[in-house]
Amino acid sequence: MEDDSRPVRVTRLAPRRLMALGRVLGAAHAPIEFQILGRALLHAALVGAAAGLVGSLFFAVVEAVQRICLEGWTGYLPLRAGGEHVLGEISTPPPFRPWLLVLVPTVGALLAGGLSFYLARETRGGGSDAIIDAFHHHGGVVRKRVVWVKLLVSALTLGSGGSGGREGPTMQMGGAIGSLVGQVLRVTPRERRILLVAGTAAGMAAVFRTPLGAALLAVEILHRDDFEADALVPSVLASVVAYSVFIAFFGESTLFTHAPSYPFHPAHLPLYALLAVSVSVLATAFLATLRQVQSVTHKLRVPEWSKPGLGGLALAVFAVPIIVVIGPRLGQPGQGLGILGGGYGAAQLAISGASWFPLGWRGAELLGVLATVKIVSTCLTVGSGGSAGDFGPSLVIGGIFGGAFGRAAQLLLHDPRIDPGAFALVGMGTFYGGLAHVPIASLVMVCELAGSYDLLVPLMLAEGIAFVALRHRTLYEAQVPTKRESPAHREDLIYDVLTEVRVKDVLVRDRAYATFEERTPARVVIEKVAASTWQDVFPVLDRNGKVVGMVLNDVLRTMAANPDLEALTIAQDLMVPPVNVLDIDDLQHASEAILAHGLREIMVLGEDGKIVGFLDEAEITRVYQKSMRPPALTS
Repeated sequence: MEDDSRPVRVTRLAPRRLMALGRVLGAAHAPIEFQILGRALLHAALVGAAAGLVGSLFFAVVEAVQRICLEGWTGYLPLRAGGEHVLGEISTPPPFRPWLLVLVPTVGALLAGGLSFYLARETRGGGSDAIIDAFHHHGGVVRKRVVWVKLLVSALTLGSGGSGGREGPTMQMGGAIGSLVGQVLRVTPRERRILLVAGTAAGMAAVFRTPLGAALLAVEILHRDDFEADALVPSVLASVVAYSVFIAFFGESTLFTHAPSYPFHPAHLPLYALLAVSVSVLATAFLATLRQVQSVTHKLRVPEWSKPGLGGLALAVFAVPIIVVIGPRLGQPGQGLGILGGGYGAAQLAISGASWFPLGWRGAELLGVLATVKIVSTCLTVGSGGSAGDFGPSLVIGGIFGGAFGRAAQLLLHDPRIDPGAFALVGMGTFYGGLAHVPIASLVMVCELAGSYDLLVPLMLAEGIAFVALRHRTLYEAQVPTKRESPAHREDLIYDVLTEVRVKDVLVRDRAYATFEERTPARVVIEKVAASTWQDVFPVLDRNGKVVGMVLNDVLRTMAANPDLEALTIAQDLMVPPVNVLDIDDLQHASEAILAHGLREIMVLGEDGKIVGFLDEAEITRVYQKSMRPPALTS
């Protein structure tokens, strides 16, 4: 009969350091539970419906505030994209009042800054960084008040002319809704994080109208070089539901109007590659400007709540003179060409042009100027803590620059096949995809916006170049490189690391250890156990040197409580069934055995059934800690 060397339970307290590891290892072998999958999808649908309703409300509130404050009071006429005409145009626009246009962005940002400071400081800025940070460092928990505070302060900022987008705020609101659903339903921390990601996707899909791209963005934006695969299906479902809710209120249409198709010409690929390099340089300048504004704002010795107001004032002082100069020259008095607000109208110009938009080099120069102005405007708003998204302006800047690049290439090469609108769309996805490290999501978003995959190949080329060029720069400081660096995946990584390492690679072979025979007197056993400086497990061997049992160092306490038994007891009376692993087993199996039996070390046997060494829990911990260290840089 073969000797059964599988672990047998020994009554002893498990080491505390391996408790979390045990939970992970136990879960790793659990069967698929379809009821849990169904519950997760039901929760995701609930999150999508709530995010769609809140996103629709937010969209309407921003439009209403903008109609009253900008259009009604100042006479400013926002330039809109083809899919932004929700409330219709004012029949008789009021006269343009530049002096009032200086005050409105200032007051709006000041009010929003005060509300953010006193009610929920995490609602300052775009909102995407706050959601990423909540996922990695706060267990997916977002305060309940964030949804309504963010809606209010972002509506004030954007409705009064702040240069930012709606998508960042709706991502934070959607993520907060996902977190709230998870807290109310008392789901696990992992499920709560997934619902937060699903809510983020739903918030984006509701207002940007690209459900698949939004789902991919939510799982890709959390890491620089990784993505949350587990959250993809819930994010897709939440995005579809939120998108459906939004179009039920505002109708089905893409955000931008565009050409029916964009034929692919292989000869234009070098131009798209050059565009990607140029966009990467522009994105670097944008990020440097944003960080500089953030640094200056941080050093200002004024109350924190007033800093967004100062940013609003700086925006107005910078933008209003440009609006006063540019608008009348184009026959559009009071028209800022996308300088204030999200600026999607300017990107629409780059894609499809307009009857009043200048042709030739003058049009290309105007787009180039607008791209530069939009960079400064956005940095003044977002960098000072204004509650406005950075997603929308990033797309707009890339789109405007891409349109300028396409027009210049068309004029220089005299190639009628060059469509500036195609370059605008590719520049749009490349700028944001490179800075946010979301190349797949931004690629799919642009294809959804264009209504076809005609631009797939140039987008793949441009996104790849920008991803490499902007490798060490990121728009979101809360991003971590991979799951390995995320506290949200610490326990998962323990499991992954331990399954890749064999016991024979880390066990201690050359350390002297004590063994007993079955008939060794208890007196000798006690002496050797007491004399050992490291050993907790003492093998009991038969005549052939094979393990038949083990004596634990608890024997000292047992014999101290019963001193009369010492003369009558041998090792066979003191031993318990052996617990061991083979040297070819992985550390995950060894950890399970150590945890299950409350040991600090375990015997390791070779193929012949004889002891080849011992494995200590400290060695397992050392392997894990070493794997978590970042790799050393080589010159």
